[in-house]
Amino acid sequence: MSATASPLAAPALSELAEGYLRVLANERGASAHTLRAYRRELFGFAAWWAARGGAADSESGAERGVKDIEHTHIRAYLGTLYERGLSKASAARALAAIRSWFKWLARTGRVERNAAALVATPRLPKHLPRVPSIEQMNRVVDSVDGDAASWPARDRAILELLYGCGIRNAELTGLNLDDIHWANEAILVRGKGQKQRYVPLGDAAAAALRAYLQERSVLLAASDGPTKAKTPALFVNLRLRGLGKPAAASKAGGAKPGQARLTTRSVGRIVKRIAILRGLPSDVHPHTLRHAFGTHLLEEGADLRSIQELLGHERLSTTQRYTHLTAAQLTQVYDRTHPRAK
Repeated sequence: MSATASPLAAPALSELAEGYLRVLANERGASAHTLRAYRRELFGFAAWWAARGGAADSESGAERGVKDIEHTHIRAYLGTLYERGLSKASAARALAAIRSWFKWLARTGRVERNAAALVATPRLPKHLPRVPSIEQMNRVVDSVDGDAASWPARDRAILELLYGCGIRNAELTGLNLDDIHWANEAILVRGKGQKQRYVPLGDAAAAALRAYLQERSVLLAASDGPTKAKTPALFVNLRLRGLGKPAAASKAGGAKPGQARLTTRSVGRIVKRIAILRGLPSDVHPHTLRHAFGTHLLEEGADLRSIQELLGHERLSTTQRYTHLTAAQLTQVYDRTHPRAK
């Protein structure tokens, strides 16, 4: 095939990328955020490959085109990302997407091997998240009132679940009323990849939820129209925006149409506002409470395997970050208190 066929390279790789994105969405239950990120990275690589000639010497289009890609090409692509001023973390995210894609291509026989597996991941600096102390978290959660929250009962329940159960922001906003198993004192949580797990519902969180649900029922009962009190969403927005309007689907935080479901973006604003007004740093976000959950469990003697199950981590190595965090805190205590450390 002549060099004039090179424009076909981009659509060919794009088709393979679309196929993988469909697998992520339909078979692995990837979130909308993950799909957007993978689409950006894969199509960025496909565009770069097309711009440098792509499969100009290929005779069979898409599959021969992708079979021509070697690990040296992928490494060269990462080099162009650095030239554009992207950080090592951004390059590592791009490589992770490409590596996952090529793993699927190899498994389905479209390439002989995963060329991306031969490319080393950029070495990233280790940044341990700042985690509030147990005392700070108790003060914040126990002091949610009208000066810091537009709906104190709801917002306290949000903090209780984020910190008391260690769930992710998206897991929290995805909760439905039926996911609260009162008899078993547990919550059914849908995590990454639609994996489900049960987390304990502590007494403080249960009390906060009951107080919120009473006010939620009153709010829904006072709403106009035949759709009142018919949303499955556990956490709803104060004005019940979107309730009963299927066409008005919100794009922020993956909210579903017609449910008045609170978005992840709104939860982030709620947590940050309360945290700042109660003296915590301005970089606090919902995931900070999840980190605090794991760190405080470890400090109080919980084993890593149990913390792994509670947090829904697929790999124990992810949970082991909390041991590094605790070690760093111990070092600070040592440096501050031991006479030979000064």
